[in-house]
Amino acid sequence: MKQLDMIVQNSSGLHARPARVFVDTAKQFQADIRVEHGPKKVNAKSVISVLTLGVECGGQIRITADGPDEEAALEVLKTAVEAGLGDKHPAQTSQPKVENKLRQAKPLAQARANGATETGPTDGIVRGIAASVGIAIGPLYRFQQTDIVIQDTAADPAQETTRLQKAVKTAQAELEAVHAQMLKRVGAEEAAIFEAHLAILDDPELLEATSAQINAGRSAARAWQETIETRAAQMAGLKNETLAARAADIRDVGQRVLRVLVGADGAGPTLPDMPVVLVARDLSPSDTATFEPGRVLGFCTAVGGANAHTAILARALGLPAVVGAGAGVLALANGTPVILDGEAGTLTIEPDADTLATARKRQQAQQARREAELQAAQAPAITQDDHRMEVVANIGNLDEARQARAFGAEGVGLLRTEFLFLERADPPTATEQFEVYRDIAVALEGHPVIIRTLDVGGDKPLVYLPLPPEENPFLGQRGIRLCLARPDLLETQLRAILQAAEFGPCRIMFPMVAHLDEWRAARQMVERIRNELKGPAVELGIMVEVPAAALLADSFAREVDFFSIGTNDLTQYTLAMDRTHPALSAQADGLHPAVLRLIDQTVRAAHAAGKWVGVCGELGADPQAVPILVGLGVDELSVSVPAIPGVKAQIRSLSLAAAQQLAAQALTCATAKEVRQLAAAVN
Repeated sequence: MKQLDMIVQNSSGLHARPARVFVDTAKQFQADIRVEHGPKKVNAKSVISVLTLGVECGGQIRITADGPDEEAALEVLKTAVEAGLGDKHPAQTSQPKVENKLRQAKPLAQARANGATETGPTDGIVRGIAASVGIAIGPLYRFQQTDIVIQDTAADPAQETTRLQKAVKTAQAELEAVHAQMLKRVGAEEAAIFEAHLAILDDPELLEATSAQINAGRSAARAWQETIETRAAQMAGLKNETLAARAADIRDVGQRVLRVLVGADGAGPTLPDMPVVLVARDLSPSDTATFEPGRVLGFCTAVGGANAHTAILARALGLPAVVGAGAGVLALANGTPVILDGEAGTLTIEPDADTLATARKRQQAQQARREAELQAAQAPAITQDDHRMEVVANIGNLDEARQARAFGAEGVGLLRTEFLFLERADPPTATEQFEVYRDIAVALEGHPVIIRTLDVGGDKPLVYLPLPPEENPFLGQRGIRLCLARPDLLETQLRAILQAAEFGPCRIMFPMVAHLDEWRAARQMVERIRNELKGPAVELGIMVEVPAAALLADSFAREVDFFSIGTNDLTQYTLAMDRTHPALSAQADGLHPAVLRLIDQTVRAAHAAGKWVGVCGELGADPQAVPILVGLGVDELSVSVPAIPGVKAQIRSLSLAAAQQLAAQALTCATAKEVRQLAAAVN
């Protein structure tokens, strides 16, 4: 048996996401792995058990491993903990501005976070914890879950075990669907909440404890309910507020399975047809994820805290919210006029005319400001010293193309075409592809569309394109390599793009290019097909996402029309770190000086040849990276659609001269941490 002592540096300790990464890492090994903190020692392969340790920032843990791969297990776990267990930049202690506001809640509201029993306000104002900024005005509606009737015992344990297994699988499928939906609505960081729910559902100790009760004669539903409540109560009793808030996640997952077990799935509370302000004892992340924009104006809960996942989702969805307001809100009648102020943390009941008028003015001012920002998003992004940057969109379908224009995109810097090829039994025809590319070109109203050719491979398999398994698919047959090996796929796609170019300025971009021969073969194919079609000339470029392309940028620049730097892949290939690896993702930082130097080299080579350079990775929307990219001379930033107005606004606040000075300093840094500290100091 081997053991290792470590200090957890994550700002919120072993909260849901890092705990999940820790457990997922431990599960890779055969050894029995335990983690100890204070008097507790738990199974390192159980996410709930790891959470109940209550490890805070700076807390010491002891990891022990006993088994054939114990040394390897400790080494990998050591690396994972040091890397932050998937938390981005865990050493940074500063909180976002919204978090600072949330911490300004009054002591009374803090006391209510665990549930208060007062009957109601004496001045018409309920004071709680500010959870998500914004003002909601409307009739109140009490949101209440339907009671579930559960049978206590069952005669056939084997049958009950089978029922439990089926219910867990159904709940897993539901959670995967919610996760996919939230990825589209709020992005990966907040959607990861439901990854944590999936980890809870897969917790071996949770399932073992439930099975033990079933074997003792309990029904599957009663055994599951009692096991969930025991674990949730343990979590709620932790001193760390953030970790204690995870009890709601355990109960959320428990209720999802329970509804399936008793046949009540889909039978949740209904909402009235009119827009309402919800009040509830508490809301689960699953509840919050289902709220339709326009139907729910905001919500107020009797219990809860600003660090709960429900509050995090509310902020991501732009939904005003107050939490921890006390049980008195549950006595309010449906239809009661209220004003919910998510910044002040108050719920005003039956406001008088003057109060209502003031609130409406504030609400209108906020809306006017948002509208003004949206209107400004259509204007070019020009720095204070008259340097223009183009801000365009990364999209994956026609709907996003339409949204991109509404959010001020000056074109599309990356159209991911994989959505046309995945989840089907055969490849899309040239006609199918043409119609989609044409419609997107038309939706962009004359603005350029850069269409990336098919980028699939071992990590993104196609049913109709069987490939041998690869030990490392990211270094295997993917991108341009695969398309040149299957020219029928590439030729069909190029034909469709060139036909669509008649309807708008389309550009073609080839992914994963590392050799001049690959680029030349692809270019020759385009020219041959274009001559056959007698189509318009189109600009051709490559993605710079492998170090070879950046190092040979001067050679490529003589032949291509443009470069687009894919910082996600460029980072992982430069640092030899899989950006999806749970233990390494936090270290795979695009602001690493090595990555910045490759970007700098690419930009210099392109400009020397009179060519332009874009960035289409996540770095393009990173507030700390934007000034550095501007200073390095990047000509275009291609970002997700919702990020466009903010990126444009940030560019307008910059001075090119100051950005160039910042970029020059960043290139001299030794670590990504130093770069981020430098950028934070300037901002």
